[in-house]
Amino acid sequence: MTRRIVALGGGGMGGEANERMHRYLLDLTGRDHPRVLYIPTATGDDPDMIVAFYRWFPADRTRRRHLTLFHRDIQDLADFVLDHDLIYVAGGNTANMLAVWRVQGMDTILREAWERGIVLAGGSAGAICWFEAGITDSFGPTLAPLHDGLGFLEGSNCPHFDSEPQRRPTYLRCVSDGFPPGLAADDLAGLHFEGTELSEVVTAREGAQAYRVERAGGEAIEVPLEARFLG
Repeated sequence: MTRRIVALGGGGMGGEANERMHRYLLDLTGRDHPRVLYIPTATGDDPDMIVAFYRWFPADRTRRRHLTLFHRDIQDLADFVLDHDLIYVAGGNTANMLAVWRVQGMDTILREAWERGIVLAGGSAGAICWFEAGITDSFGPTLAPLHDGLGFLEGSNCPHFDSEPQRRPTYLRCVSDGFPPGLAADDLAGLHFEGTELSEVVTAREGAQAYRVERAGGEAIEVPLEARFLG
């Protein structure tokens, strides 16, 4: 099985650009009517976000379900989660999401899903979580490093690189200070991994980019990555 993760820099559920990205994710499953699971833990299982998911992932092409963990009504999580072709993780509070996942055993289940070839995807918190580390606003209004991601992918991740003014300087400063180097993505840019290697960068919005952020001579440097526009 090909292990696939698509880490999105951010965006949302609605609009033409998001629809482009959703089609890309659905196509990766290789199925005509893929089974899609939405996990909104990072939002605190916000019902409005769940409604948005059902609105923007087309009913005529997918079989859609969601999983709430704050009001859990699924007994066998592994059996439920692994019965899907695409798992889409919401943005929100990354640190709180990871804590809940670990208490519920979702970290182990998601690794098994990955190993089985189920496509894992998500934006913002839904992107950071797959890496070893990331830049997050989980701990308050000031951005801060997070060191305990799931670690499926090496290094760090920074979403919203072009849309939130403090993301870029915070990430560069952290990497300069010894934070694990990694990848940054603008909103509506996707980092597609096959196994643990970056396969391609795709964008659903013209001008969106992704970068490899490395440390050289004690300073962080950005290396733009070639991207394929989905429009």
